[in-house]
Formats: sequence, C-alpha cells, structure tokens
Amino acid sequence: MPSVNNDMKVKMPAMPKTAKKEDSVQPQVETKDLSSAMMDKLSAAANINKVNVVSNNTEKFELNLSTAELEKRTNKDFLAPKVLLKPDSKEYTNLAEGDKEALKHLAKTAKIMDTIYMKMDNEKNLAFKEYLEKETAKGNKDAEMSLKLFTAQKGMSGIDMEANMVNLAKGQPDLPGKAFYPSDLKKEEFHNILINMLENGEKEEVSKILSQRTIVERDGDKLKAVDYCDKFKEEFTQIADELDKAAETSTNKDFNEYLKLQSKALRSADPMLDAYADKKWATLQDTPLEYTITREQYADRMTGSVVENEKLNNLLKENGIVPQSKDSLGCRVGIVNKEGTDDLLRIKKYLPMLAEHMPLADKYTQTISSEGENKQTMVDVDLVALSGDGGAYRGGVTLAENLPNGDKMSLQIGGGRRNVYHRQIRTTSQPEKLQKKLDAVLDPKFHKMYSEQADHWFTIGHENAHSLGPKNNCDAGLGKYRNIVEENKADMGSISFLDDLVKEGMYTEDEKNQILVSFATNTFLKAKPTMDQAHRVRSVMQANYFQKEGAINVSDDGKISVNLEKMVPTAKKMLTEIIEVQLSGDMKKAEDFINTNFYWNDKNEAVAKNLREVNKTLNGVVESPLLDELTK
Repeated sequence: MPSVNNDMKVKMPAMPKTAKKEDSVQPQVETKDLSSAMMDKLSAAANINKVNVVSNNTEKFELNLSTAELEKRTNKDFLAPKVLLKPDSKEYTNLAEGDKEALKHLAKTAKIMDTIYMKMDNEKNLAFKEYLEKETAKGNKDAEMSLKLFTAQKGMSGIDMEANMVNLAKGQPDLPGKAFYPSDLKKEEFHNILINMLENGEKEEVSKILSQRTIVERDGDKLKAVDYCDKFKEEFTQIADELDKAAETSTNKDFNEYLKLQSKALRSADPMLDAYADKKWATLQDTPLEYTITREQYADRMTGSVVENEKLNNLLKENGIVPQSKDSLGCRVGIVNKEGTDDLLRIKKYLPMLAEHMPLADKYTQTISSEGENKQTMVDVDLVALSGDGGAYRGGVTLAENLPNGDKMSLQIGGGRRNVYHRQIRTTSQPEKLQKKLDAVLDPKFHKMYSEQADHWFTIGHENAHSLGPKNNCDAGLGKYRNIVEENKADMGSISFLDDLVKEGMYTEDEKNQILVSFATNTFLKAKPTMDQAHRVRSVMQANYFQKEGAINVSDDGKISVNLEKMVPTAKKMLTEIIEVQLSGDMKKAEDFINTNFYWNDKNEAVAKNLREVNKTLNGVVESPLLDELTK
C-alpha cells in the first residue's frame, strides 16, 4: 500500500534515529502535590526554562523538543498539509440528501477511530494529548506546537521524512510492541513466556496472543490475549451504532448491507463476522460512498520476532500456529469519484493475464486466476476522512490500499480484494516544487518523461501486484522482513508487466517510458531509512539493484539517468528473486536478500543531498475541513 513521498507506508527492527541531544529539554522537576496556583506558576516558567510538568496526579510529562526545533518543525516549509474535501466541494454538494446524512454518521466513526488508534500506538498517548491541550489553554506556546505535531503524527512519537524518530515527550520511547503488548515486556522475556506456555499445553492461548486482533496483557507469570472487540468495546459499540444509523439513510443497498455486516462484526469477538464484512466490502463497485475500517500490520515489531527464536519457532510449527502481526486500525470515509474509477477499471481485465505471467507461477496458487470470476474491485475516492493508522503522517501518509491482506479469513472463504485510491493525497503537489526537484536530481534529457500521472499509473500497478503471487500466508515465516519483501514485490510487479500492458493497448510506449522515469526518480530518498520503514527500505533496495544492473545511473553530483531498455528486464529479475524468497518461508533467506541490496552509498547520499536542498519538508498533516463541519 503506497504512501506519498516515496514512502508507501510506514513502519521494522533497528530503532530509528532520535532527535539530536541538543534539542532535548532540561531535567524533569518533581511536582507531586502542588496546588493549582503553583501549577500555573510552573507552567509559565516552563515556557521559559523548557520544563513542562504533569497531569492527573499520576502522569508527569516533559516536552522533548526545544523551542527552536518546534518552531522549525511547525513552520509551513517543514510541515506540509494534505487537505481533504471541503464543505463547499461539488463532490459533497452533489450528493443525494440521504447520502449526506449518512456521511454525518460515518464521519463520527472516523473521529472515534483516532482514539482507538492512539490507544493501540502508545498507552500514554491520550494522557499526553490531554496534557498538551491543558498547557496550550494556559498559553504554553511550546505545548501548542507540540500538540500540532502530535495531531499530525497521531501520537507521542513518529518517524519524519528524513528517518528521524520524533519523540514529543521526554523519556517516552517508541516501543517495538507499541501498546499491543505490555510496555515493560522485552523480546527475550516474551519468547520465554510463550515457550513455557506451549510446553504447558496452552496452545489455544498462545495462538490468540499471536493473533492479529488481540491486545496482550500480563497474567501473573504468563500472558493473555484480549480481543479488540472486548478491549475497545465502548468505542466499537459507538462506531457500530453510527454505522447502523448511516445504513438507514444511505441510498445504496449493497453499501448498506456492508455497513450492517461491519456493525455486527464490531459487536462480537468473532473473526468470522469480520470475514463476512470484508467479503461484502470487496464486492462494492458502484456505490456513491466509500467506508472502510482499515487493518494494516506495519507498526507491530514484536510479534514477528518469534521466528527469530529457533526453539520457539519450532514449537509454533509443531502446534500449527502461524504468528500474525497486530492490526493497526484506521478509518477511511469518502465519496467515490466515477471518472477516476472508470480509468482504474480499464486494467482489471488484464489481471488474469498478468497472474499467468508472474514468475514461478506453476509453483503456487494465487487469488487472481485465469478461470472464474476476477475478484478484484477498484475505486478512486475523494476523501472526507483518513483517520487512525491511515491518517497518521509518519514519514508519509497512505496513498492507496489493497485490502484485505493475505492473512484475513475472508480470502479463505472465497472473498476477493478491493483497491481504493486517495485523490486528495496524490493531487496536492505544486508544479514549481516539482520542477525544482527535477532540476536537482534528474538528468535534463529525461525531464519531459517525468509525469505525476505516470506516478499514479505506477501506483495502480503496485496495488494490483499485491493481489498477484503466492496466496495468503506462505510468507509468514519471513517474520520482521515480511512487509519489506511484499512491498518490494508490489513495486517490481508494477514495472515487470509494462511491456505486456503496452501490447494489450493499456499504455502507449511513451506512457510506459513516463512510468519508468518517474519510478526511477521517486525511488531515491532524502535520507537513509531505518529497518522499521518497510516501504522506504525497499526503495533503497531497488535503487541499488537497478544501479547494479545498469538500468539506472547516478552521477557523482547526484543526477539520475535511466536506461529505458534495461528497466523492465531488471524488474523481472528482481521479482523472480522476491517470489523465491516468499516461497521459501525462510527468514534467513529474506534477511540475506535484504542485506545484499539495502545499503547507503555515496550515490544514494548525493541524490539525497540534492533532494534535501530543494525540499525542506520533514512531516505533514492531514486536514479534514468537511469532516470537521460534519462532526460539529
């Protein structure tokens, strides 16, 4: 699932770089049992001395970034807005009254999902948010700026576009298990507890602990799993109630049926109910509105670590347990754009042919086949809301999604997939900024071949390629490398089939070249990413691989040129290696493949330096004016 800014969507094991030491605050001050008057004095002093304290008698917080750093990061040159639909947009005003009413209820669920996501991300997020709001009300400018960044990244910590981990609260690190696991649970202890539980015959509970839909808590010297429906019962019930109300006024029968199925799934801890809702959602093609509760697994860096422990991994295999990283939840509310959707559907008829052309296709089954129904729907959407995981701007924000993912039960009961593309995220660039980028990093003779529309075509190929290749969970054994490999596969699938699509008349030769040049340019980054940034890691891997094959060349001063004849063959070669890794289910093989291609050399840095000089943006924020109006 791609994200803008060459990120395609975040988040795996080496910890990210942190903010520089000189940007930290001074040592924390004890504030227990202070009166309200004393609290006000301390708050005023904090604005001067950078010492920020407190909240609710149990939590104490200290802002981590200096005033100068906060001023820089909240400046318009460093914090880029992505503006979704406005109240006076024609997309909204042209809706039927019943759909407008339904949007009010769907919009409320998006706000609730933000709360759920923040609870999943860090157990102290909400307390810190409350602290920032109170301090802002008192006139604390540093708290006000921290709140702006908190709102953008939807949490206390998040990675920026230069791979720095931005921690807004001192002493509150980003945890590999987020809030899916106890904050004091270390990897070694986690593994040992699971080994002991399996040796004691507690297979069912371990299976739940390693499920994608549970929060894990301590239970004495053991662990226990709590289903999302039970952990977030209050919020899930509120969302379900709003979905039922939306289904009463929405004008589309199929959409209403889906909303009711999704509502039912939120009220009961039954994975099969989710499967029924997912299966129905994946069939929606001709609906005025779009609504999705998204579930992605990029944030959880704890669950996948179980395959690193040989004893534990063997026990899991003996017990038939396939570990699944935790789902981070998000919400998308939008209006389907008919013209954009018609453009997307042009490629649908070619998917069975592309499936047949996948490398090693005779060695596996896949979702798309040349026989029977092609279970893939596609819609282009004008966004009202992108909340929770999808709207958290951490190095990038979601550009499009192909769901459900391969671990979901709906695919096992015959369901299909659905691609949703986000118009407002991809159409907000400024021509003058784009030209500065091209001048900085691309050989002038290729400038005319660069096209933002071609970048959208590439994204379409990326999302469709997620539906191609080995089906479902054969790559679960890749552990923490699973997402990197899958995103790499999607990119290479998009490039590998361009010649086929030119022959079929989907693209012209010129359009193919535009896709190739745009891909080559966008695969280079502003800074070396960390291993927990699956999308960015695969970009660096591809930049290096294509250079080794002579398909891309980078001059010493950081200018990119493209050998158009070598691009597609190189993509096919890399795609074959990726499929071999996925079929192996071997984490060591995945690690070797990644380490061979993921490195940062002088050529990468030369391009990165040029990009940083023309693009100061460090982060972004999703602004939702229509959502705000509908939820007043």
